[in-house]
Amino acid sequence: MLGWALTFLVIALIAGVFGFGGIASASVGIAKILFLVFIVLFVIATVAHVIQGRTPPKV
Repeated sequence: MLGWALTFLVIALIAGVFGFGGIASASVGIAKILFLVFIVLFVIATVAHVIQGRTPPKV
């Protein structure tokens, strides 16, 4: 998901350089939303991992 956010950010930067303001602003909006979703999912996964307290498997 972070890869998609970075992809839309790059698209926005390229569109902004070439003067396509509408595409640039839409891409920035999508990149912001995807980045926010990525951060929320990362925090949820980290908290779940800490709560479960998994131990390494025994050999």
